[in-house]
Amino acid sequence: MAVHTTYERPVAPASAPAPARRRRRRPTAWIFAGPAAALFALFFAYPLGASLLQSFTTEDAGATHWVGLDQYRRMIDDPAFLESLFNTGIILVVQVPVMIGLALVLAVLLNQSWLRFRGTWRAVYFLPAVTTLVAYAVVFQVLLKTDGGLVNQILGAVGIGRVDWLNSPTWARVSLIASLTWRWTGYNAVILLAGLQSIGKEQYEAAAIDGSGTLSTYARVILPQLRPVVLFCVITSTIGTLQLFDENYVLTRGGPDDATLTPVVYLYKVGFQQLDFGYAAAIAWVVVAIIAAVSALQYLAFGRERRR
Repeated sequence: MAVHTTYERPVAPASAPAPARRRRRRPTAWIFAGPAAALFALFFAYPLGASLLQSFTTEDAGATHWVGLDQYRRMIDDPAFLESLFNTGIILVVQVPVMIGLALVLAVLLNQSWLRFRGTWRAVYFLPAVTTLVAYAVVFQVLLKTDGGLVNQILGAVGIGRVDWLNSPTWARVSLIASLTWRWTGYNAVILLAGLQSIGKEQYEAAAIDGSGTLSTYARVILPQLRPVVLFCVITSTIGTLQLFDENYVLTRGGPDDATLTPVVYLYKVGFQQLDFGYAAAIAWVVVAIIAAVSALQYLAFGRERRR
């Protein structure tokens, strides 16, 4: 019996596109990317480069002079700038941990199956985050007025003397921290809630089978899996605190006695009130460097915990 074998002609590999064809494709890509690239260069890259260059200059009698690192050395002996860093450090150390802790508790509560109208509660707690910065700062300014403010009226009704919230250095910091916590706790809670909902129910069931209680389950099983989400909330909250401007400028103008002065408020005063744009540009770049350094340290710290 004869066996017939069919031989197929090998298929030649597809030839690479001709160089001329590749060259014809490139203008098309630039036509689509060109407007975005032009806008990026005009409104982002150029201002960044110009401000960096300006931080090495000063103006005298309308003429610009190159001073090198003098503007940066000036900050070392500037008590107002050092005070602004100190104030920001206090807010960062106190407000961010308190806010993230409250947001975590709130996220756990909003994730409970027995809670009715969960969608409504989530919207209510997220609402402050979409409120205009200046509007909510003005509301807090009215609430915290020494004479006639609603907070002092409530304190008086329960027999506590009125508090000079916005004119005392200590209470002004407390007021600023309270306003920031009110605005951003719900925002972080919604982000943490999304992280909680990504954890399957089998994780809770397995922990219950092993005899783990509720607190132990969250501490040993749930929180380790939420670490990336918590890291995101901590870093974004830190960046927001280091860029703080609207709330303290509207509430206290950075006072009293520079108790709520932050680097960005000081930058505004130096640049737009004193018209010292070279020094203001230097302050801006130092703030950028601080944000990058603190964020990197936080990321490395959380990364080290994850490797463990």
